[in-house]
Amino acid sequence: MNKTIVITGGGAGIGRGTALHFSGLGWRVCVLDKDKEALAEIDALLPDDRCLAITCDVGVEEQVTNAFAELDGWLSGAPLTALINNAGIADPYCGPLEELALEDWQGWIDASLTAAFLCSRSAVPLLRRAEGASIVNISSTRALQSEPETFAYAAAKGGVSALTHAMAISLGPAVRVNALLPGWIETGPWQKESEREEPRHRDIDCEQHPVGRVGTVEDIAGTIAWLVSDAAGFVTGQQIAVDGGMTRKMSYAH
Repeated sequence: MNKTIVITGGGAGIGRGTALHFSGLGWRVCVLDKDKEALAEIDALLPDDRCLAITCDVGVEEQVTNAFAELDGWLSGAPLTALINNAGIADPYCGPLEELALEDWQGWIDASLTAAFLCSRSAVPLLRRAEGASIVNISSTRALQSEPETFAYAAAKGGVSALTHAMAISLGPAVRVNALLPGWIETGPWQKESEREEPRHRDIDCEQHPVGRVGTVEDIAGTIAWLVSDAAGFVTGQQIAVDGGMTRKMSYAH
């Protein structure tokens, strides 16, 4: 197998779990992350000959350009099979709208939406070398529904979802593009060592999901693996919620 995947925000959380999942499948894995501590940890967990770890703030144009130039050299003319635009600010809460600073708003937009644009733009020439190449953008169920005071996060993820279908139309048939919308995913065990936490879920946390449990990083990594495989070759421009059914469950006050 000579397949290569790039995962942004791959040092921790969903990104770390996805990197390990694809490494286990025999893929070469390139991880981009601005957290040097988290990046060093995932680099140590992956085989030296099949891992490239690059420190990069994917919301900054120059850093993205340099990172993909380094990746291109590492590929030595081989194709890039898949790009996972996973990076973003994890905390969705920004406080009251009238107190939200433009700088903070822009931080959420850049971390998810701008980053997905910059990385996709740099990745497309490498993806075009492959047969069956694809991009998976990690959006969120908050692109579909909201909690109070999550304006910037919701806008960023909604933008990622819209960017997805726009890219799918323009980049096909060479590159398929889909969005994955995680719901409540427990990432505590997948953080860097200094921030790692064991899950503590109440019964009500599990019961509000129609499947009866909170989501795992493995749920997301497995869905990504399907989306970039030939089995999903007829799937593009789609938003796929991986949320245990929460966005389909009506909720009433009692």
